[in-house]
Amino acid sequence: MTTTPPTLTPAALQGVRVIEMGQLIAGPFAGKTLGEFGADVIKIEAPGAGDPLRNWRLIQKGTSVWWQVQSRNKRSIALDLRSPEGQDIARQLIAEADVLIENFRPGTLEDWGMGWEELRKLNPGLVMLRISGYGQTGPYRDMPGFGVIGEAMGGLRHLTAEPGRVPVRVGVSIGDTLAALHGVIGVMMALYHRKVNGGAGQVIDVALHEAVFNVMESLIPEYSAFGAVREAAGSALPGIAPSNAYPCRDGYVLVAGNGDSIFKRLMETIGRSDLGNAPDLANNAGRVKRVAEIDAAIGAWTQTRSIQEVLDALNAARVPVGRVYTAKDIFEDPHYKARDMILTQHTRDGDDIAVPGIVPKLSATPGQIRSSAPHLGDDTDSVLQQMGLSADNIATLRQKGIVA
Repeated sequence: MTTTPPTLTPAALQGVRVIEMGQLIAGPFAGKTLGEFGADVIKIEAPGAGDPLRNWRLIQKGTSVWWQVQSRNKRSIALDLRSPEGQDIARQLIAEADVLIENFRPGTLEDWGMGWEELRKLNPGLVMLRISGYGQTGPYRDMPGFGVIGEAMGGLRHLTAEPGRVPVRVGVSIGDTLAALHGVIGVMMALYHRKVNGGAGQVIDVALHEAVFNVMESLIPEYSAFGAVREAAGSALPGIAPSNAYPCRDGYVLVAGNGDSIFKRLMETIGRSDLGNAPDLANNAGRVKRVAEIDAAIGAWTQTRSIQEVLDALNAARVPVGRVYTAKDIFEDPHYKARDMILTQHTRDGDDIAVPGIVPKLSATPGQIRSSAPHLGDDTDSVLQQMGLSADNIATLRQKGIVA
């Protein structure tokens, strides 16, 4: 593991202030990404429990280790947004911010007097990222929606299964993360537009299912042109051959031999030059027609060998191949370490923990871990003091339960 090094290079988003009102995954992942590249992210949490993600999955010293990644490079202020005084403080923070991130159900901020029309009057340059299940408009607008529902409506869940078996999730909250990444793209475009077009802000409206739908490749064009409904295909990539998972003596490997020249090298390596030299298999269209035969040939070769033997042989032939990595495989992999994708982060409870590195990698303004994830309300006093509140003002707010 590599301890994230201090850097003297400027941060890409230095000087950008972000107010994060979201919780759990989609909104906070967007804030995390902006924070890694230098934005000052002030996270507003409810007094008491704070963001529920603090207590999700495996817990170390009372805090989720997931939290340590999701909330690094952020400052935490515990503020009751349901109270008029808390809402007033939030408005003051937003008035001085560049970006506001929220992933409440549509209408929540409007009920608190913090809808877009009100906020743009306070801060005409504000960029407001709104992530929700179904977006801010449309007939489903008010329905509750989590990432798993977005994955289903976006078309992904129908494809993640073996043929004829129950659809399964991919194992992580991919719908939320895709929405967050689309949101970050929107924020960067809006900040650029603000810079070159007179300083006006705008709203970025991201729906979970639309973010999933946006990566569904040819799903709709194929239905439009041919009436074809793409179905689950397990580990195969329908319409592209060969690309599948194949059994070895000690597990599975993924082989992507779907380039024309790659296919010939693959067939030569497995002793099936007859297939590699077949005229009708010289291009993808022909290979798709005989994909079952090709997959059977590859599987017959891999199943008599270990994973490592297959990797060695196909890498030598310059055929894309890979093992199915576990967390242990990732943690021990030299390539991950060489590219600083496993870093050591020191928590505020005094522990060192391995965490994912930062993506993407910028040459001049790389992202970094500047601070570990905060305890609830760690920065309440300092943020309020920067706003001009006195110690007596803060003490009064704390007595009322407005801040913590």
